[in-house]
Amino acid sequence: MIIDDFSASPPPTNPLRRAYAASIQLAKTKGEHRSRTLRSMAEAIRKRQNDILEANTLDLEASRELGVSECVSEWLKLTPERLDTTVQILKRLGELPDPIGRVIGASYQLEQGQTYYQLIPIGVVGLIYEAFPEFGAIAAGLCMKTANSLILLGGSEANYSNQVIADALQSAIEEEGMPIGSLEVFPNEQEAPIQDLVTQDQYINLIIPYGRPHLVHQVVTQSTVPVLRSAMGNCYLYWSATANVDMVRWMIFDSHQSKPDPVNAIEKVLIDPNQKGSSLVRLWNNLREEGFSLKGDELLVKQFPELILAEPSEWSQPYLNKTIAFRGVDSLDEGIAWMNEYSSGHSNCLATESYSESRQFALDVNSALTFINASPRFSRHQNRGDAIFLGMSNQVGYRRGLIGLDSLTTLKYIVQGNPLF
Repeated sequence: MIIDDFSASPPPTNPLRRAYAASIQLAKTKGEHRSRTLRSMAEAIRKRQNDILEANTLDLEASRELGVSECVSEWLKLTPERLDTTVQILKRLGELPDPIGRVIGASYQLEQGQTYYQLIPIGVVGLIYEAFPEFGAIAAGLCMKTANSLILLGGSEANYSNQVIADALQSAIEEEGMPIGSLEVFPNEQEAPIQDLVTQDQYINLIIPYGRPHLVHQVVTQSTVPVLRSAMGNCYLYWSATANVDMVRWMIFDSHQSKPDPVNAIEKVLIDPNQKGSSLVRLWNNLREEGFSLKGDELLVKQFPELILAEPSEWSQPYLNKTIAFRGVDSLDEGIAWMNEYSSGHSNCLATESYSESRQFALDVNSALTFINASPRFSRHQNRGDAIFLGMSNQVGYRRGLIGLDSLTTLKYIVQGNPLF
């Protein structure tokens, strides 16, 4: 049964204007209607799984001909398991309580009245992403749950997959009577599609870029729309002299298990000066057995010639593959300072048995997420609570950390007076 009727007036022909018009209508929808739409979106992806996989095969064949990097090819390759995860995420979003309209108490209160905050949608969200065909579906689910309209701009390497997924989702949205324009696909055939999208601040309220650093940097430098910057890779681990090699090995291995994009994978390890050389060799042997490539700074390479020398620029750049670079530092203070300058700033780790080191690290390291004797492994869906995330934000302003439902809402400040007349 359709509760909200948005068919009274024809939608605009421009996709940006359609998305903007839809965002106004979406803000008025009821939570149960959006939840029902999410269930229909999940079912649409499930029903069209074979079509999506066939389209993905075409994308993979084209990408091989174009010489797309191995990293991007892995992100691009869909499997039934990846699509099933997407379906489960959409279903779970449909089960969660409606975040829109939730009331939060305000610290400032009037004597003759009540003040409070209320969660409201952001409006129109633009997602710019490379590869990851299912990523558009997950973003569409998060936006539907938070009553935002979404504009997708995917990479050309995933054109066929992205189009079939978008068609399936748009059909489900239309069948449930949601506003046309709730999900739009921005064409990427024009000369500068990213610039054309990120400068449309009259229609779009937030841009989220997801991909390699150069894509994120391009969006940030060109956008006139507020950007929720995402990041992946270049996460650091400080290996204290008190931590055993088994703990460090587990933290590294587990952090690389996220598929298809190990966002929080440990790629750099800073070594305490008192760490045993035998422990280093043992760890390196274990890593090589698992297919890792190992690099080191100049001093480590002189001591252990089997390591490859890491260039200075590599300490601030992600590898996005099974490569790890090791560097010796003189103290935890130096290690924290190094992380604060060179890491991606979204997830940094400490392996230690010292409480004082734990407290110092937790207070001083400048990262969105801090892990102490714990794996930083990233998961979009942790099968409990409302832990469904799009990615990781490493920026200090706006929303920092995990990009979830809260990141796609904003606050309205409301004053309810009590007039004395």
